[in-house]
Amino acid sequence: MKVVAIVQARMSSTRLPGKVLLEAAGKPLILHLFERVERCRSIHALWLATSQEAEDDILASTVERKGYRVFRGSLDHVLSRYWHIGKQEKAEVIVRLTGDCPLHDPEIIDAVVGRFLKNPKEYEYVSNVLPPTYPDGLDAEVFTFDSLDQAYQKATTTLEVEHVTPYIREGALARGRLGNVSAPADFSHLRWTVDEKEDFDLIREVFEELYPLKPDFGWLDVLAWQTREPNRFKVNAQYQRNEGLQRSARH
Repeated sequence: MKVVAIVQARMSSTRLPGKVLLEAAGKPLILHLFERVERCRSIHALWLATSQEAEDDILASTVERKGYRVFRGSLDHVLSRYWHIGKQEKAEVIVRLTGDCPLHDPEIIDAVVGRFLKNPKEYEYVSNVLPPTYPDGLDAEVFTFDSLDQAYQKATTTLEVEHVTPYIREGALARGRLGNVSAPADFSHLRWTVDEKEDFDLIREVFEELYPLKPDFGWLDVLAWQTREPNRFKVNAQYQRNEGLQRSARH
């Protein structure tokens, strides 16, 4: 089955504008992310899905200059960006990733894809977030293009079109075709995503400590680093997981 990974990202973050192009260890976070996801064994194509807004020109050009594929579409209808890429690629399976998670781990992504592919007739949607047990910032969602197509045709709410998978998840749950991959223990209280300045300060330190010594460091390397220096990770502990999704759900 053809597996296509899509990273959604934009420059117009309300809490930390331009965060995906902030630099750590001499490289924009978005390029660290693509470099890491590119090591996945299960993915056949990797895309950036961003908007047609002028402010995203620099993001698109930064990624394109490194040889990665870019699709530009609606700012608010993120679901449509995924659909157009999937249609163009003749994808059978979609992997949804987000640009504010530069520590994405290829082994975790491969594990989620692997669970899906082990019995594709059993699943429409597999993730590692229902319930979350990995640190926030390692989320991966995998679903069929058919379910994406259904969502594109039928989803109507702001929550469904901005966050891509709510409609897909609800359908998979209703039909009993939803799966989850869990971490060895519950690390869901750890915050490794970038939404606030404190998040970036932490992630920059992770890259500057680990990347020069081991460019392909994994999530367990970060966990070991955190275990040695636990106080470093208190800097962003006050923020909740999935605040953006929670805000959309309230509107």
